Amino acid sequence: MLEALKNQVVLYAREAEAMGLCRHRSGNFSARDQASGLICMTPTGADRKTMQPEDVVVMNGQAEIVEALTGRRPTSEALMHLAAYEARPDVKAVVHTHSKYALTFAVLRKTIPAIVSEIAHLGCRQGYIPVAAYGRQGSQALADSVREPLAISDVMLLAGHGVLTVDAGSLDGALLKAAYVEEIAEIYYHTLLLSGGKDPVLLSAEDLRLQYPAAVTEKSEMPV
Repeated sequence: MLEALKNQVVLYAREAEAMGLCRHRSGNFSARDQASGLICMTPTGADRKTMQPEDVVVMNGQAEIVEALTGRRPTSEALMHLAAYEARPDVKAVVHTHSKYALTFAVLRKTIPAIVSEIAHLGCRQGYIPVAAYGRQGSQALADSVREPLAISDVMLLAGHGVLTVDAGSLDGALLKAAYVEEIAEIYYHTLLLSGGKDPVLLSAEDLRLQYPAAVTEKSEMPV
């Protein structure tokens, strides 16, 4: 069932580890089949180096397991993935990573502002990377926390936890966004070190809208 989609989940999960976006079996990945609405999801505690497509768990939107060929359980954060798909019917892929620089800001509960124009490629429609409220791993609170940020952005920091990204096209697109989040977080981290903790001159939402009219559609004050 959904063999091509399972292969993609394994491929991009391994790619995320190779890129250093998640290690030690942290992070999880899923992709939704638009025709059936079924979701292929990485299993819990999986070693991505040895994970095979048959280990990928197929679920429906009601959190029911439809297929688990090797008897594996879905990621403990399955509810978070399902909440993302429910909140954004356009989304076909969800990526959750634990990259170091982005996680630093997630621990601080600090939004990442528009320090570089590439942020417009991340679907940040209000000109910054938001932070979802804290929720314990695997909890309904964590799942619910992603809904509000997804209304304004394709990417977010999860308070004290990591990064969540979504894409309406593919897992490749969602993974690319996760890589961009980490790169921008690293730039912001070093900028704050060099400036003594002071924010640099930021790109305005209006400036981003002029450069990327389809990406930035709203204007709002960034939360501190």
